[in-house]
Amino acid sequence: MGIKEMIRGKKVLVTGGTGTVGKKLAQRLLELEAAVVRIYSRDEHKQFAIQEHFTYQRLDMKRMRFFLGDVRDKERLKRAMEDIDLVFHLAALKHVPACEYNPSEAVKTNVIGTQNIIDCAIETAVSAVVYTSTDKAASPTNTMGATKLLSERLISSADHWKGPRQIKFLSVRFGNIINSRGSVVPLFEKQIARGGPVTLTDPLMTRFFMSADRAVDLILKSLAMSRGGETFVFKMPVLQVGDLARAVIDNSGKDVEMSIIGLRPGEKMYEELMSEEESARALETDELFVIIPYDHDRREYQECYSGARLAECSTYSSTAAEAMSLEEIKAMLNGKR
Repeated sequence: MGIKEMIRGKKVLVTGGTGTVGKKLAQRLLELEAAVVRIYSRDEHKQFAIQEHFTYQRLDMKRMRFFLGDVRDKERLKRAMEDIDLVFHLAALKHVPACEYNPSEAVKTNVIGTQNIIDCAIETAVSAVVYTSTDKAASPTNTMGATKLLSERLISSADHWKGPRQIKFLSVRFGNIINSRGSVVPLFEKQIARGGPVTLTDPLMTRFFMSADRAVDLILKSLAMSRGGETFVFKMPVLQVGDLARAVIDNSGKDVEMSIIGLRPGEKMYEELMSEEESARALETDELFVIIPYDHDRREYQECYSGARLAECSTYSSTAAEAMSLEEIKAMLNGKR
């Protein structure tokens, strides 16, 4: 079934729908003729802003619904999920230092919130739950990554213990979103506007980056491909943080200095999208890796994905791929890649 056929006429809930990717996903769902798109988030101002944005874009607001609520609130979440076909779970605490200093809060939102999603989805008989994760879930060294990995495991496990219910659970893991709220690009732009300096942890630090539109493509493609229980890991462009800062400065047309401040708590010089342990139960195509749930033979899943082969046993990290050139980074920043 194609993606449009999969979405057309469906009622969809997007948690964290006022974020950068959530907003793009909601817009795409409307374009794919979803019957209803419900945005579930805890920030009333962002909900107002997205309504204004979608009205300006001349989207059909009659098919939009906005629910104030937190994924920690199971009762409210269940109400929002009534009569829903598909759930895209994007709500999370994502800021690494904030989670490092407030680990119990990260657990409440990222782990308990995800379990609430699972419980409500089973109770309300939705047909699929897509959980969006992060590269920091692979071999985590910080609280945020650890909570996201545990949430992935909850999602994978839910596909086992759902019983006879016709619902599939899957995770999609990808890296940083260029120009997203909370990413380094808006920070660099604010520092440039103030006259500098642009602060860098380390110019040689490597990171996975992609556009929000590309992230939405991968979320929807994963849902179309999924058999249930998998974690989809898409191959992403890699860049050096120093090159990213230089591209933002060049695009601004201003001459400001860069200052090295060192790694923050929980950070590392590179990122992994898949650990060596995970690769041993993964399939690979030219575009992605598919991590198969525990207690399943990946050969059983192989025929489900066109052109899939057994993945080599190794990590997939930002040190393994060639970094983007300065011009390629500028193209991505300008929405041309």
